[in-house]
Amino acid sequence: MSRLSSLFLVALSASVLTPPTRSAAQTPAAMPAATYDSSAFAALKWREIGPFRGGRSVAVGGSSKRPNEYYFGTTGGGVFKTTDGGMTWAPITDKYFGGTIGAIEVSESNPDIIYVGTGESPIRGNVSHGDGVFKSTDAGKTWTYSGLADTRQIGRIRINPKNPDVVYVAALGHVWGPNADRGVFKSENGGKSWRKVLFVSDSAGAVDLAMDPSNPRTLYAATWQAHRTPWKLVSGGSGSGLYKSTDAGETWTNISRNRGLPTGTLGNIGVTVSPVNPRRVWALIEADSGGVFRSDDAGATWTKTNSERTLRQRAWYYTRIFADTKDTNTVYALNTGMYRSTNGGKTFRGIQVPHGDNHDLWISPTDANRMIEANDGGANVSFNAGKTWTEEDQATAQFYHVVTTNHFPYRVCGAQQDNSTLCGPSRANGGISNDMWYAVGGGESGYIAVRPDDPEIIYAGSYGGLLTRHDQRTGFERNINPWPDNPMGHDAVDAKYRFQWTYPIVLSPHNPNIIYVGSSVVFRSKNDGQSFEPISPDLTRNDPRTLGPSGGPITKDQTSVEYYGTVFSIAESPLTPGIIWAGSDDGLVHVTRDNGKSWKNITPPSIPEWSRISLIEASHFSPGTAYVAANHYQMDDMKPYIYRTTDYGATWTLIVNGIPQTEFVRAVREDPVRRGLLYAATERGVWLSFDDGARWQTLRKNLPIVPVHDLAVKEGDLIAATHGRSFWILDDLSALRQMSPQIMSSASHLFKPRDVYRAGFSGGGDAGTAGGHPTGQNPPSGAVVYYWLRKPGQTVTMDFLDAKGAVIRSFTSVQDSIVARDSVKADSVKTARADSLKKAGVKADSTTRSEARSEETPPPDDGPRRTPPPPRVSNKAGLNTFAWNMRYPDASTFDNIIMWAAGTNGPVAIPGTYSVRMHVNGTTESQTFRLVKDPRSKATQADFEDQFAFLLKVRNETSKANDAVKTIRNLRAQIADRDNRLPADKRAAFE
Repeated sequence: MSRLSSLFLVALSASVLTPPTRSAAQTPAAMPAATYDSSAFAALKWREIGPFRGGRSVAVGGSSKRPNEYYFGTTGGGVFKTTDGGMTWAPITDKYFGGTIGAIEVSESNPDIIYVGTGESPIRGNVSHGDGVFKSTDAGKTWTYSGLADTRQIGRIRINPKNPDVVYVAALGHVWGPNADRGVFKSENGGKSWRKVLFVSDSAGAVDLAMDPSNPRTLYAATWQAHRTPWKLVSGGSGSGLYKSTDAGETWTNISRNRGLPTGTLGNIGVTVSPVNPRRVWALIEADSGGVFRSDDAGATWTKTNSERTLRQRAWYYTRIFADTKDTNTVYALNTGMYRSTNGGKTFRGIQVPHGDNHDLWISPTDANRMIEANDGGANVSFNAGKTWTEEDQATAQFYHVVTTNHFPYRVCGAQQDNSTLCGPSRANGGISNDMWYAVGGGESGYIAVRPDDPEIIYAGSYGGLLTRHDQRTGFERNINPWPDNPMGHDAVDAKYRFQWTYPIVLSPHNPNIIYVGSSVVFRSKNDGQSFEPISPDLTRNDPRTLGPSGGPITKDQTSVEYYGTVFSIAESPLTPGIIWAGSDDGLVHVTRDNGKSWKNITPPSIPEWSRISLIEASHFSPGTAYVAANHYQMDDMKPYIYRTTDYGATWTLIVNGIPQTEFVRAVREDPVRRGLLYAATERGVWLSFDDGARWQTLRKNLPIVPVHDLAVKEGDLIAATHGRSFWILDDLSALRQMSPQIMSSASHLFKPRDVYRAGFSGGGDAGTAGGHPTGQNPPSGAVVYYWLRKPGQTVTMDFLDAKGAVIRSFTSVQDSIVARDSVKADSVKTARADSLKKAGVKADSTTRSEARSEETPPPDDGPRRTPPPPRVSNKAGLNTFAWNMRYPDASTFDNIIMWAAGTNGPVAIPGTYSVRMHVNGTTESQTFRLVKDPRSKATQADFEDQFAFLLKVRNETSKANDAVKTIRNLRAQIADRDNRLPADKRAAFE
C-alpha cells in the first residue's frame, strides 16, 4: 500500500488537432428508442493512453526450453507474454478472454502448450471472478475454452512434465458463498473433460498444488476454508489442510495433523517440493503457531524452521513458498517482500524487487538463476537469481475512478491500486510517455477531484480518511482530512465516522470551494477544505452485525479496507444547487433538496438487501432525474442493477435489458449533450443505451475484456478507468450523439463533424515506444469525419472546402487515384483522377487537381523526406471515418526527392469555418465545422492570415523549383531516347 513520489509532466507542443467542447445546442436531444447492428459502431475504436506502469499480478510462468519466453497474468486484463526476456510485453488473450488470472502453467515437455486458470486466489474485497480454464497449443497465439466455469477462483495449475494431457487444477471456488465446484480437478485428455479428485466441502477449496517432478504421481494439495462478506474476510476453518496423493491424484491422504505440524485452526497454506530431493517438502502455514515447516521424509513428519511474522503477515493475501530448482537448502517465501533462505528454511533474507506485495514465482528447472516474479506492480524477470530485474512498464494498472481536468489538452486522473494517484495528458507530442504522468497527493485507493477553475489544485483521498490538497504549480501539499483518525487495528464500530477504502470526494458543480466527502455521513467544506462539517445523519443501515472485526478467525486484518456502512457515492445536481444524492455501500439511497437540512430515504424497493450503491449520476437535463449503478456481487449475485428515477426517487425503474445477467455494473454515466444516451461500466466492459436505459448494447469494441470501474465524458470523448489495463479513451462521440433509426436505414449519411482546435501533437495512431519504453496512443489527427454506408464498395469522395465554398482538398475511395510520382506519370494520373471524380459526380477544378499527399507530420531534420501517398477514403458497409489533417495541397514533388531540412507539406488552414462534402452513389451531403484557435496561442486572426499567405508563396516557389527539376529530367529522357534511336555515326553531334 505504497504512495510513490511524483512523476513529472513534460511540456506539450503543437501539431494534431484537438476537439473543443460542444454545446448541447449543436447535437439533437433525445432520439427515438433504438438498438443498432454492430456495423453502426464499426469505425469507433478505443485507444490506450497508459500509464505504462504495472498493476497487480498473481500468476507467472516460463519454459526451461525457451529462456526468453515468459508469461504473466494480470488481475483484470488477461495474459501478457514476452519473447525477449521481459524487455517488452504484449497482451495475448484479448481476442479470447480476459479478466483476472489466477494461475499459468507451461508444459515442460512441449512449451507450446499453456493452461491458464482465471480468477485469482488472493481474495481482496474488490476481487474479480474468473470464467474457468483456457488452453493454448501454439504458445498463446490462439486459445480454446476448457471448462470449469463455476470454479470462479483458481490458485494453481500443474501439468505432468512428460504428458501434457494430464493436468490438475486447484480451484478455490466462490468467494462470496458456498458452491460445489471447488477442490482439485484432474483431466487426462488435455482439458476436454475434468474429474473432481479432491473435495473437502462447499466452503473450502484448493489454493496450492505441488508435484514431484521426478515422480508426477506424487502430489501435495493445500485446501483453504475462506470466504468473504462485504464487511468481513474469513480465513481458516476445519476445511483448511494439507493433502498428499501417491497415485496421480486418484486418492488423497490428509496429512495436516502429521507430527510437527501446528495444531488448532489452520488457514491459508503454501506448499512446495524440492526438485533436487523430492523427499524434502516445505509448507508455509497460517495458524496461531504457524510459520515455515519442513519435511525430509515426504510429508510423514515435519519440523518448524521459522516463525517470523514477516513471512505470514496478511496470510490470506500471500502465503506462497517455492523450492530452488538446483539447491536443496534454498527456498523462497513471498509476502509484502520477497525472501530467500539458503539454510533449509531456518532464516530468510529479503531480496530487493521493483515492487512490494509479492504473489507468485517461477524458477527455471534447468537454471535456478532464471526466474519471473509477480507482484502488485506487474511482473519482473531476473537472470541472476534476483540481483537485478526487468522493469514493470506494462499498462496493467488498476484504477478505481477517473476524472478529467480543464487543461488544454485535458488530463486524465485516477488512483492506482497499490501505487499512487496519477494525472497525465489525454494526448501529447510523440505519444504519451510514462514521464508525463505525475502524482497528485492522496494514495492508492481514493477518489480525485480537480478544481474546474484552477486545474492545478487537486484533492485526493486514500484509505483511513486521508484527504490532501495538492498544488501542482508549487508541489505544496497538506492534509485536509474531514475527521482526524487512524483506524488501523480498530473495528468499524470503534470509529465515530467510518471511511471506506474508496470513499467519495466530490466538488460542487456550482461552487468549486464546496467539497463533499462521504463517510457514514456526508461531510461538506465551504472553504476549500479548511474545515468540514457533517450535513447529514448516518445515511447507512449502521447494523452492528456488519461493524465488527474485519478478519478472523486466525488473522484479524484490521486495515479499514472492509469498513462497512459508509456513504459510497455522492452527486449534486448540475442544474440545481442543494439537490444532493447519496448512496451507501449497504444498499440505501437518500436525497436532500434543501442543501442538507433534511434527507429522505428513497431506496428503490426492489433493490436486493446489502447491495452496494456503486455510483449515482445526477442528470444534466432534469433535477429530479438520477441514475443509480448498484451491484450485489459481494453477496454472490452477479446480476447488473441500474435504476432510473425521474421524480426525485419517488419511483424507480430497473433499466438493465441487454446487459448479461452475469455482468454486474459499477458505474453509469449520462451523456451531457444528447438526452437519453447512457454509458455503463461493467465487470467485462462498456455498454451504451440510446433510449434512457430501456435497451443496452455493447460498446466494448477493441477494449480488452477487463473490469471497468468508472467512466467520464469530456469534450466529446469517453474515458474508461479499467481495473487491470490502465486508461482508455473512445474519441469523438459525434456519431453516437447524432445516430438515429432514420440515419441507419438510409443508403448513406454524413454526420456533422465536431469542431477542432488548430493544435496538435505528433506521433498519433497506435501505441509505440519512446526511448525503449512503451507510449500511449494519440487520437487521429485533423478534422475527423464520420459517415454511414449501407452497402460496401461504393465510390466515395470527400471534398473539404473553405468558407467561400472553394475546394481545398479532395479525396476518394478509388485506390491510388491521386498519386502522382513524377512528371512522366502526372498526366495519366490526373486523367485517372478526373475519370474517378466524374464517375462520382464531381467536377474537377484546378484546386482539386493539385496533388496533395502528405497526411503525416514531417520527420525530424535528421533524414531524407519521403512523401507518402494520400489517404484513401474508406467505403466499407457501416460506420466509416476519415481524417483530414487540415493542410492545403502540398508542393509539387518528384521521385526520390531528398529534403534534409524541409518538406513539401502544404500550409495548415487558419481558424475559421469549413465544410466537408461527401459524394456517394449520385448523392451529395455537406456539413460544416469550425477550426478553433489553440487556446494557448496569443496569435491574432491577422497573424494567422499573414503566416498563411507567406506559406502559400513558399509552397508555390517550391513547386516551381521542383517542376523545373521534373522538366529537366523529362528533357534529359527525351534527349537520351533520341540519342538511342540515332545511327552510331550521327550520335557525335549530341556528345
